[in-house]
Amino acid sequence: MNRGSSTDAPTPTRLETATALDRFVADHDRVLVEFYTDGCGACAAMEPVLGLVAEGTGVPVALVNPRDDPRLIEDYDVTRVPTLVVFEDGEVTDRLDDGFVGAERVIDLL
Repeated sequence: MNRGSSTDAPTPTRLETATALDRFVADHDRVLVEFYTDGCGACAAMEPVLGLVAEGTGVPVALVNPRDDPRLIEDYDVTRVPTLVVFEDGEVTDRLDDGFVGAERVIDLL
């Protein structure tokens, strides 16, 4: 497997459970996860930005609605959306929960 390289399909992947997120994180050296909710305008606006970031960096991106699996809220301390979390080698290394941010800020996070 070509883990975390620019040849990995760089479009955001929707995940529905904590187990699916765990698997996604384990399958890549570094990933970016957006925790979002339906009806969140800032979350919806982030999706194309995250697609551009994935394309530009090759970092896999996942979109997860924590309401689909309440364990996600507790495990990742999601208190507002959108929340962006960076995982490296399976560990949380950074997070941002400042609402909508542009691609440059997301790339800085990585």
